[in-house]
Amino acid sequence: MIFMRQTPGLSKFFAFVLSSFIAFSVQAQAADSPVDKREAQAWLKNIQAAAVRLSYSGTFVYQQGEQFRTSRITHVKIGKNEYEKLEVLDGKPREYIRTNDEIICYVPDSKTLLVEKRVTPEVFPALPNANPARLGDHYRLSKGGTGRVAGYPTQAILLTPRDNLRYGYRLWAEQKSGLLLRAQTLNEKGEIVEQISFTQIEIGKIDRKRTRSSISNTQGWHIERAAMETATLSGWSVQAMPPGFRKIREVKRLVTNGAGSARPGHAAQSREMAQLVYSDGLAAISIFIEPAGASRAEGTMQQGAMNIAGKRHGDFWLTIVGEVPAVAVKQVANSIEFKTR
Repeated sequence: MIFMRQTPGLSKFFAFVLSSFIAFSVQAQAADSPVDKREAQAWLKNIQAAAVRLSYSGTFVYQQGEQFRTSRITHVKIGKNEYEKLEVLDGKPREYIRTNDEIICYVPDSKTLLVEKRVTPEVFPALPNANPARLGDHYRLSKGGTGRVAGYPTQAILLTPRDNLRYGYRLWAEQKSGLLLRAQTLNEKGEIVEQISFTQIEIGKIDRKRTRSSISNTQGWHIERAAMETATLSGWSVQAMPPGFRKIREVKRLVTNGAGSARPGHAAQSREMAQLVYSDGLAAISIFIEPAGASRAEGTMQQGAMNIAGKRHGDFWLTIVGEVPAVAVKQVANSIEFKTR
């Protein structure tokens, strides 16, 4: 949660937030009318289109528990081409420069360039996999109130889960363009488990030069190319995947320990890992599969909205990572099967 000192003024703020949660809950229970659902679906379509077709540049804060991470994104659309620069502003500097589907990550502290192909547009403010027509099967969709985010008037859209196997979401879209300016993930109590929000943003004409790296000289830098390829992981199945989640990707990739941090002259250690990815359009559940190590302890952990479980399955080690409640990750982990032909 946001760390703030309690002052009389902030007490009023927290009371306002609490009343907002209650209002949200009441409204969500009442919201299931066809008109409200259609309007919410239309806003979700606007959000998806806006992230791709618009040019914008802004600073946003990602909050997970008591941790914050500040980043700046600049996105420019020229014709059919997309240019994007994502800068990590807290901690060790990173720059991600994207031209359409090619991404180059600049890691100054290790003088490394990481090159990879984008698989899905997963960076905020994109809403990559959502199918508004299908989301209503597993979420109650409704319009919330209006308000302001980063100085822009916004419309709130509420997605309340119909079961306990997924989180709820509250989204704020800029009223004129539909660009997503804030997103909150809510647990079953209506509490925020993580959120991401622009604090400042320009929408409109953005100079293409602003999407270029600030690092002009990379002579002598180490180049790593992410090795990931589409795979058919036959034999693996999940018997109790939460309703609405469908498989969207099967890949094999080389995972490097401490990628981007290896010292020059010292090769990082890599290992091959298979990955199954499922999504209901908003949340994703990944199953990572690799040969079992000798000394790995089974267990679970939670980090913000992310729940993680590790377990041995015969000669394999499985890591299940889900943007879903712990009960859903446990259900998936206990229903994975592998059958050899």
